[in-house]
Amino acid sequence: MKKQRQQALLQIVAQHVVETQEELLQFLRDAGFDVTQATISRDMKELRLIKALDAQGRYRYMSPPDDLPAPHNRYAGIFQDTVIFADYAMNNVVIKCHSGMANAACAALDQMDLSSIVGTLAGDDTILVVTRTEEQAQRLSLDIQNMLQ
Repeated sequence: MKKQRQQALLQIVAQHVVETQEELLQFLRDAGFDVTQATISRDMKELRLIKALDAQGRYRYMSPPDDLPAPHNRYAGIFQDTVIFADYAMNNVVIKCHSGMANAACAALDQMDLSSIVGTLAGDDTILVVTRTEEQAQRLSLDIQNMLQ
């Protein structure tokens, strides 16, 4: 039953703009699942659903991007909400954030525990990331840009 409910949950967020857990609860009940808000919260956590801006500028629940490694999925929402762009030079990546948001984005990046990152330094709206190689810096910059789209 849990697996079917979670599969239905994934289909709902893929097919509908769902902005609240109450809406999700109603969609699941309409699909024949007798669930509580607590069950939905647990399912969402297990499925690593994120709430992020869609192309129309609405916050909605969605599945994390498939092309990102699992650790990225958990923190993708923070990046989508705080990061503006990323670029690299040599083995350094510079990440521009909305004013006052660099510390949150940097903490999320640190939690990803990426082996290519030697260290990070956050200011008010900018993060400096030092990687081991220029290729790793380029890849990290591209991964961040993909997360933002």
